[in-house]
Amino acid sequence: MHGLGDLESAVMDVLWREQQPLKVREVLDRLGEARTRAYTTVLTVLDNLHRKAWVNRKRHGKAYRYEPVMSRAEAAAGALRHVIATSGDPEAVLLQFAQSATDRECDLLRQALSRRQEP
Repeated sequence: MHGLGDLESAVMDVLWREQQPLKVREVLDRLGEARTRAYTTVLTVLDNLHRKAWVNRKRHGKAYRYEPVMSRAEAAAGALRHVIATSGDPEAVLLQFAQSATDRECDLLRQALSRRQEP
């Protein structure tokens, strides 16, 4: 995801998959990587994600529970919006995407645009 490091992206993936607030230990357990990570490393990553406004946290007893601020689709759309806005030529980017889109993607875009135009 745009603006996130590898471990931050992996942590966000866990939070999006679980769809419920998780404690640091629960995130650590669900990372499921061959290389074990330290609890403090995951805690630091979650604190950084909170500072960057990617996650909310609420105290639950002595620990925080973390949850995404936005859905995976909203985050991906934001990344696309950023690419378009900073490309220097948004029209060219959109046209290139449209030319490379699959039939399914074109159908989805048509559906979304028709819903957007309805009163």
